[in-house]
Amino acid sequence: MTPVLRTTDRPAEPTVLPALPTGTHPLLQLEYETQPPSGPGTTRCLSHPRELALRGIPVMCTACRARRDWLLTNHGRNVWIVCRCSNQWLEPEISRADFNALIAIPDATTYSSVEQGLTALGFDGAFAGIYLD
Repeated sequence: MTPVLRTTDRPAEPTVLPALPTGTHPLLQLEYETQPPSGPGTTRCLSHPRELALRGIPVMCTACRARRDWLLTNHGRNVWIVCRCSNQWLEPEISRADFNALIAIPDATTYSSVEQGLTALGFDGAFAGIYLD
């Protein structure tokens, strides 16, 4: 079995969608702004409050030993697990297809950067050692 390296490297920043030209009809502008971000540069996040087991082995944060309340972040083919203590690592056991099967977009919130999203969702280290249910 190959060991998986754990890292706190941040995933790449999402690309910013181009603005519609000025003078565009207000309804077209509203329709454009309410579309969920998509494309290869999009970063998506999913809250996972329960324990997570990969191949039957429970996931545990190497920094604070937490066993639940994760944020799964997808960018391209990669999925990262983020802990409330702000430790994060690339998890090769979770594919983009696995992530797509878990995510529900209806009430999605869009943030201008990954850092702003992590802060807004409480995964920037502010809630280290706390489970939020």
